[in-house]
Amino acid sequence: MQESDRDETFPHQSRLVTDPRFTVIVPVFDEEEGLRSTVELLLKSLAAGDPFELLLVDDGSNDRSHEIMEELSRENPVIRVLRHSRNCGYGAAIKTGIRKARSPLIAITDADGTYPDDRLPELVALAADADMVVGARTGDDVEYPMLRRIPKWFMVRYASWIVGQRIPDLNSGMRVFRRDAAVRLMRILPDTFSFTTTITVAMMRNRDDVRFVPIGYSARIGTSKIRPIQDTLRFFQLILRTGMYFAPLRVLGPLIVLLMTAFAASLCYDIFVARNLTDKTVLLLLFGLNTTLFALLADMIDKRSGE
Repeated sequence: MQESDRDETFPHQSRLVTDPRFTVIVPVFDEEEGLRSTVELLLKSLAAGDPFELLLVDDGSNDRSHEIMEELSRENPVIRVLRHSRNCGYGAAIKTGIRKARSPLIAITDADGTYPDDRLPELVALAADADMVVGARTGDDVEYPMLRRIPKWFMVRYASWIVGQRIPDLNSGMRVFRRDAAVRLMRILPDTFSFTTTITVAMMRNRDDVRFVPIGYSARIGTSKIRPIQDTLRFFQLILRTGMYFAPLRVLGPLIVLLMTAFAASLCYDIFVARNLTDKTVLLLLFGLNTTLFALLADMIDKRSGE
């Protein structure tokens, strides 16, 4: 990874770069169409507020994105350009930005013009006394493809059940969070689009103070990198894995209830109808007990790790 930093050419604005209150990270992969307008809106929206730095992370783009990023960094001292030599993933780009950030507060947004970046100062202000503030795409002006609405509806409800709290938006890419909270979870945060899903579930399950603010969502500029079927399956897998990491009893609980209910029904059939204890009843009991013991052991390990 390479870094471009031209702080010395703007000494009169050095405080904006060397002592930022928050860092805005924008992962970029082939976003030449919407990149400049997104950055200009961010700079305009944040100009009147606290000192900040803007990290543009080029995740191995094949178009003119990196050239545009370099031009932008020469035009404004708050911009730093980081670059992956190859495409590593959305989450990997954000994690690179987190490692290079010079402030305790991290804000992320996309480069495709979908998020209302003029609302970012509001989210930053709310993050003063919260661990994470998420821009939830539940406002009136939300343009979201129907193909993605259906699986998202199920995923959000399942994730809400795992964390024991309502989640208005599971994987919004516009949010502000504390850097130390992300560093603490870095080992389980994926390099893919599931980064936002995982950090939401993990922080809410840890009972961190996570707040949701309704925002709009527009049609993207350029071509989407999302693969609906493959990414939906990956999101579900990540939710399940994260749930097992933080709440094994809640994940395995329904399976335990199902197995023990099946055992009870099979036992009643054997006693009152077959009048003979069958193998399937014994196997159901063994599966149920093994799953219960596994869930209790996983929960105990989770609690000890938390201590």
